[in-house]
Amino acid sequence: MSDWPLISLVIFLPLVGVAFILAIRADDQAVVAQNAKAVALWTAAITFFLSLLIWVQFDPTDAGFQLVEKAPWLPGFDINYHVGVDGISLWFVLLSTLLTVVVVLGSWHSVTSRVKEYMIAFLVMNTLMVGVFTALDVVLFYLFFEGILIPMFLIIGIWGGANRIYAAFKFFLYTLAGSVLFLVAIIYMYIFAGTTDLPTLMRTEFPPTAQYWLFLALFASFAIKVPMWPFHTWLPDAHVEAPTAGSVLLAGILLKLGGYGFLRFSLPMLPEASADFAPFIYALSVVAIIYTSFVALMQEDMKKLIAYSSVAHMGIVTIGLFTFNPQGLQGGIIQMLSHGLVSGALFMCVGVIYDRIHSREIKRYGGLAERMPAYAFTFMLFTMASVGLPGTSGFVGEILVIVGVFQINQWVALFAATGMILGACYMLWLYRRVLFGALVREDLLSIKDMRGTEIAAFAPLVALTLLMGVYPSLFLDPMAASVNDLLAHLEATTTLAAD
Repeated sequence: MSDWPLISLVIFLPLVGVAFILAIRADDQAVVAQNAKAVALWTAAITFFLSLLIWVQFDPTDAGFQLVEKAPWLPGFDINYHVGVDGISLWFVLLSTLLTVVVVLGSWHSVTSRVKEYMIAFLVMNTLMVGVFTALDVVLFYLFFEGILIPMFLIIGIWGGANRIYAAFKFFLYTLAGSVLFLVAIIYMYIFAGTTDLPTLMRTEFPPTAQYWLFLALFASFAIKVPMWPFHTWLPDAHVEAPTAGSVLLAGILLKLGGYGFLRFSLPMLPEASADFAPFIYALSVVAIIYTSFVALMQEDMKKLIAYSSVAHMGIVTIGLFTFNPQGLQGGIIQMLSHGLVSGALFMCVGVIYDRIHSREIKRYGGLAERMPAYAFTFMLFTMASVGLPGTSGFVGEILVIVGVFQINQWVALFAATGMILGACYMLWLYRRVLFGALVREDLLSIKDMRGTEIAAFAPLVALTLLMGVYPSLFLDPMAASVNDLLAHLEATTTLAAD
């Protein structure tokens, strides 16, 4: 199977599923919806299986890009279809394909209108997400990077809540505005280097002054995608109005695009500017961690609370990525993966009870542990992972980042650790009010525990959250060579600049 174009299969197989769904015809709309869900689930599952084969064939000792596929696309401009994976992008590919399976399962009973279009939107998202993490040409990267906005805009705008149109346009305009400067930076890189090949650009030495302007242009796009404070205001509205599955992919994948952009563009291409702007990144990240944690404490809407917690957790990520040491960098990547699992699962936990009671107000609940023991256990596990309990994935990423940044600046490490304490405050407060206390509301007395499809959707997230917590080397080892290669490049280029 080493001769198979595995990466291209993983990228484009979901579009085959889209074609099958479009071909579904029946007089009974219930039959159409059921068949559309079945096709989407099988397509997503097969795509995930193929992505596992990428992991099987991946050589963790090789720091370069593997399973590379390259073909002329716009030969007159030296722009190619060029894809591949390294130790950094591998896990994001697997996360993307896994979460697509999870959201299809999680939406099995919750979506009843325009089911065909709904499933098509998520399969298209699957293609675009994998495309971003495997693209090795900056034009191809940009197309996937911006293309993701379209299905997510539709998911929020069509299947969202009462203010879905406002939230969809706010999300779209915010993220598109920053990406205009990203496009300008790509054009400059192409003119300067004469190529759009990502591995070549990662080794290109841009002039120091140009590095600073390029860094700011890229920062405008990536900071909004993360999102970093104060560019985060689109996120709570998008999460609150998005359907549950939309929130899962928004938190699980789309928020990782900014961090991945820093890893692929800012750090390797602009090392001097990245080193000089690191204190600025620390300052914004610390404000995000502390400020949004206090804002989360004041929320009465469950989704808003988890949305603000995402900004705080991504602040840990951005600190780790700019520590320029292996602990911080690997910790930032692991924190992104953990947040993708845990935050996505927390939004699913909100979705489970929202489907039954149709309310996200925290005060609307209480005492659910008595009627929903399986749900209470699941929610508890992801609450503990969110606050960084040892033995869960949340602990591994946060402790590595704190150890890494402690070597650079002890004050930043202290403020980052404060975020863990505040995280425990708002997450435990949420859990206590929803699951414990007296079960007094009449409609909660007959509430049903999780269905089989919901349990199946949570199962891989539970397993991976625990596996990453107790056996982190399984995830750290494949990325070590690529991380060390990036750090060696950063050290060499910054040393030469100092000389």
